[in-house]
Amino acid sequence: MGVYLDGRTSQNASLANSITTPILVGQESLFGIVGLDVSQATVGQIRVQFNGTVAVQLPLIPVLTDVTITILRGTPQTGMTTVFTAEQQLSLEVAGPQLVTFSGADFNPPKPASGPLVYRALITASAVGTIRVGPESFSAIATAG
Repeated sequence: MGVYLDGRTSQNASLANSITTPILVGQESLFGIVGLDVSQATVGQIRVQFNGTVAVQLPLIPVLTDVTITILRGTPQTGMTTVFTAEQQLSLEVAGPQLVTFSGADFNPPKPASGPLVYRALITASAVGTIRVGPESFSAIATAG
């Protein structure tokens, strides 16, 4: 049986249509970051489960658009490792916001020498004019054993 270590949520935008943030093509946009306290992990492997939601909208002139979610573990100082990617093609038939949801896991990440185990949630889009409109949420839970 696993032992609960920590759980965190990064809530960038709680409400639908509460933001209008462009996603720049070729540039990852940070929409969530959490730091998990795993200092009490003494038995077995650390396991991290994460999930999130981002609402995006097609450009004004709809074109085929792929949205990619990337989850990174680490910090610029310790180095960052990609632990999860997911890609979704937006529907050209939906004029309003479209929800992109994801769920993933990181099995046996290294325990940091000091400080929290950090995860970052990033989004990219393949078409100019794609915007983040909210809600945006990213959560993670760490267990050991």
